[in-house]
Amino acid sequence: MKKRWMLLLVVLAFSVLFIAGCKDDDDSTDPEISAVELMTTYMDANGMALTDLLDGWIIAAADIVDVLDDYYVMDIRTGDTDENGIVDYEDGHVPGAVFSSLGSIVDDAAAADNPIVVVCYTGQSAGHAVMALRLSGYSDAKVLKWGMSGWHSDFDKWSGATATLNHPNWIAAPGAIAEAQVFDLPDWETDLEDGSAILAERIALITSGFMGVASVDVLDAPTDYFVNNYWAAADVETYGNIDGAYRINPLVLENLDPNETVVTYCWTGQTSSMITAYLTLLGYDAKSLKFGANSMIYDDLQAHKWSASMDYDYETGE
Repeated sequence: MKKRWMLLLVVLAFSVLFIAGCKDDDDSTDPEISAVELMTTYMDANGMALTDLLDGWIIAAADIVDVLDDYYVMDIRTGDTDENGIVDYEDGHVPGAVFSSLGSIVDDAAAADNPIVVVCYTGQSAGHAVMALRLSGYSDAKVLKWGMSGWHSDFDKWSGATATLNHPNWIAAPGAIAEAQVFDLPDWETDLEDGSAILAERIALITSGFMGVASVDVLDAPTDYFVNNYWAAADVETYGNIDGAYRINPLVLENLDPNETVVTYCWTGQTSSMITAYLTLLGYDAKSLKFGANSMIYDDLQAHKWSASMDYDYETGE
């Protein structure tokens, strides 16, 4: 009987060790890759890292006016700002430009037979459109710098948007940038398991509407936002920065707070529009500071500032 009990104890001991070993094997399994990591891994491997997406993304009116036949110009101005009952595109557009919208531009781009140039009012909402296009395979799509405002003064929406606010929440040069912190990436779910499919699904977030915020709203309450100054360090030393702003350039996702509204500001609101679209895709609550530094410290700027329209010819009608 005693031998039987000893044998039973030995069997039980081996059973416990076997179960524990299995548990250790389970614990050592690699953690599940998140949806955002799966998508960004696919993007990085397929030439869609942010540095790639921002390569040659903008073009000046002077660079296309004499070679319009070399481009497929898409105008996404769908409003009626003159309240004359005519959509703004029909009031006047770049010769040969086709009418589209931010929401439909990816589908409409299928008709393009040349590199795409996207025209909006100021060059800002076009950034969202171009980001969506570049993520959809149109890697040479570009924003028309300054939008239709830069093409002809009849459509100037820029001159009335520049300002020198002298706001108390603008820290004068050499500035005072907040120290970078480390955060988790955004956490969201999808039923899809393929990076390409996840990307295609989320592009609609970019084209659902322009995600911008007025500079005065941010300056009045900077602690309500996670503000990123997308400048070089030397530029902050020259001009200063919004109180409490970080300077995360190049962009490091782990330095952005996914639980705050991330506001990116640049010089004109055009670069920040591209970045905001990219961050929205990744799951951040992101906003582009409209008109950038031009709407806060215009008189102080030595470069990167709005000047005047080119007054090139334009067409009217459909």
